[in-house]
Amino acid sequence: MNIDDGWVNLMNQALVKRELGYRMVNASISGETTIGGLKRLPDLLREHAPQIVVLELGGNDGLRGYPTTKILDNLLQMTDLVKAAGAEPVIITMRIPPNYGPRYTRAFEQVFAEAAEQSNAALVPFLFDELAVDAQMMQDDGIHPTAKAQPILVEGFLPFLIDLM
Repeated sequence: MNIDDGWVNLMNQALVKRELGYRMVNASISGETTIGGLKRLPDLLREHAPQIVVLELGGNDGLRGYPTTKILDNLLQMTDLVKAAGAEPVIITMRIPPNYGPRYTRAFEQVFAEAAEQSNAALVPFLFDELAVDAQMMQDDGIHPTAKAQPILVEGFLPFLIDLM
């Protein structure tokens, strides 16, 4: 998928159209885990001085079977860094396929709500529910949304951002 078709670029277009005076910076790295995000976050905060930081991390941790306690700890450290930089943290809920077993799958999803609650961060629910059942909306891996799904993600996520703006 072309980066211009991704939800961050589309979100920037939506923000300009609505004249909200914000822009998003895509600092993601494909395959990143929460520990990688945590290590990179301080430099990113200094470089961009954001007002809102969207943490869309953890999916790769779950796919690798990382302990949920470690994922929670990393998310909490990130929200602490974001707040210390004077920005508002937003945590996006992630899910993993059910083949990881009900116990781990449930614990994994609960990590995001727990991190948001403990850090008083905004929580965005899992936005792929409707997309995941449509083959045209998901890539062949069954995990990542296609270019066709990106505008739907923007519309689902935009209300959460507007509330913080």
